[in-house]
Amino acid sequence: MSTLVEDRLGLSPERAWAAAVGVVTAALALGSLLFPRVVYDRFLWRYFWGPVAADGQGAQCAVREGGSTTLLGSSADCSSAVAAGEVVAFPGYTTVSTVSYVFILLGMLIGVIFLLRRLAIGDEFRFFYALFPFMLFGGALRTVEDAGIAAMRAGTEPLIAFPWSALLISPFIYFTVFAVTLGCVLVAYALADRGVVDDYARPLFGLGVVALALAVGYLSVLAVVTDYVTFYPQILALTLLLATVSTWITWRLIEGWQPTINQGTGFAGFLIIWGHAVDGVANVIGLNWMPALTGSSNLVPKHVVNELIVNWTGRILPDSVVAITGDAWPFLLVKLGAATFVVWVFNGELFEESPRYTLLLLITVLAVGLGPGTRDMLRATFGI
Repeated sequence: MSTLVEDRLGLSPERAWAAAVGVVTAALALGSLLFPRVVYDRFLWRYFWGPVAADGQGAQCAVREGGSTTLLGSSADCSSAVAAGEVVAFPGYTTVSTVSYVFILLGMLIGVIFLLRRLAIGDEFRFFYALFPFMLFGGALRTVEDAGIAAMRAGTEPLIAFPWSALLISPFIYFTVFAVTLGCVLVAYALADRGVVDDYARPLFGLGVVALALAVGYLSVLAVVTDYVTFYPQILALTLLLATVSTWITWRLIEGWQPTINQGTGFAGFLIIWGHAVDGVANVIGLNWMPALTGSSNLVPKHVVNELIVNWTGRILPDSVVAITGDAWPFLLVKLGAATFVVWVFNGELFEESPRYTLLLLITVLAVGLGPGTRDMLRATFGI
């Protein structure tokens, strides 16, 4: 593939990737200048910046009109704006933004592969395990922004005000967490190269733990000193318990039915399934069990897939059944099944042929489950 790119374009793969990113960026920038209503207002603003602006300022939606943004605080006003044909953006994900993020993620992965190859790092499973705390950190950092919204609704100032809080909201938080992680990776490898430590993995893991502790510690302090953040330890304990039990059952079924599924990943495969189980269980608890466990109201879905599953479950099952089982439990089954399939795909041959590419994909698969799962778990745990 690299030879093909160099032969036909006369560019190295790294330069070809940089050129492609530059072309797309320039096209969007030029389109925004020449056709602002179409390219910027109805695409970039509506699906990317508008949801961030609404989310970061605690609005029900944001409306783009005449080059300015108006925040609306009621669902009725938002519905009226939609009915009037205005450009309206709601907090959270949409189908368009989700698909776009997939392509953005693929582009970032290619760039990261080039970076790891240039630095000659990231080709062993220790790298995967050392990055584990950073996947939890991403979800915890996003919850810090959720706490900021709760602060504004309570009439107090958030830790990070908008527009800087946008760095903690998708899609910008991906770049924020990546920058923090990359900085820690470079520090850990520099310490190992200079002989300060024997191995990069331990300091890298430790830096991730410190970052995670700072984010969770801040939320814990808010739970003690404020009224808009609480602490429900039963949520945290039950989420981790059920996620671990469901992962163990899934793992035992794999070993008893088709042990070849996990031969390529080993314990890393267990962690991948566990990370997605955390996401599934956190959704079940946050969307269905909060009143029974805490006496507070349920949370609302923040992602397209779980919202779709919740809606379809509510339509398919009778109300009498949903009243008992809830409507979020199929999401856990979907997460366990999807994670098991991914573990099966990553066989040993794939790792032998391209270890950096395989490890990076495994890290990404775990992060896209454990990151949102950590956020949902902490949102429910701290009542925000």
